[in-house]
Amino acid sequence: MATVSLTSTVTHKCWTFNPIHTFPISRAAFPNSSAFRFSQPRRATIIMSSSSKSTVLVTGAGGRTGQIVYKKLKERVDQYTARGLVRTPESKESIGGEDDVYVGDVRDADSIVPAIQGIDALIILTSAVPKIKPGFDFSQGGRPEFYFEEGTFPEQVDWIGQKNQIDAAIAFYTLKRFTLLVAGGLQDKDGGIRELLVGKDDELLETETKTIARADVAETCIQALSFEEAKFKAFDLASKPEGSGTPTKDFKALFSPATSRF
Repeated sequence: MATVSLTSTVTHKCWTFNPIHTFPISRAAFPNSSAFRFSQPRRATIIMSSSSKSTVLVTGAGGRTGQIVYKKLKERVDQYTARGLVRTPESKESIGGEDDVYVGDVRDADSIVPAIQGIDALIILTSAVPKIKPGFDFSQGGRPEFYFEEGTFPEQVDWIGQKNQIDAAIAFYTLKRFTLLVAGGLQDKDGGIRELLVGKDDELLETETKTIARADVAETCIQALSFEEAKFKAFDLASKPEGSGTPTKDFKALFSPATSRF
């Protein structure tokens, strides 16, 4: 069974065997008001059992990163049987509307059980999505303020929602592998053309390299399911600028130097 959780600093990404409890939220606290300044790095947590061909559920499959992971898994029919979980029928249709896409709300534990039953791996890409506070004028410069609509706060989606997913996975399976990926700022760019970097304890935040393409995050999550070198480790993840360094192809070598364990 593999679990990948992707979250943001506001609550994103984190985790008593549920990610949300095992790991503190890096530089994050739930806001006291509905509007606050917001930045969004990303984390992914992976837990996996052994299987020759794994059935992998991607939650948040309608999101920008989730769609990439779901599509990549669908393309690898010799390795994976893909499933997706989305919140609305509209989201299901937006990614093809196939029978392997389930509709459920991670805030409602019972609604996600059908999607989780029978899987070998769970990739959590659900995330509370902030909206820009009305009245902000981009032409004036500065940083916008963000807010969350009622019912979609990080506490409800990233904390309770992720806990529901992990609890459901634990209820049905024995989890044998756990990996935490902490990605930098996400970019909507092509993947596979940059050298990826791993670090620990937010050390990459102290460098000039703080971003990574969503496609590279998606690929790294999938690759982490296959390598013992990723087992029980926590990684910071970023990339060098395009054209600088050698594009990463050997993920075993990428994971091997990491020493931060839990």
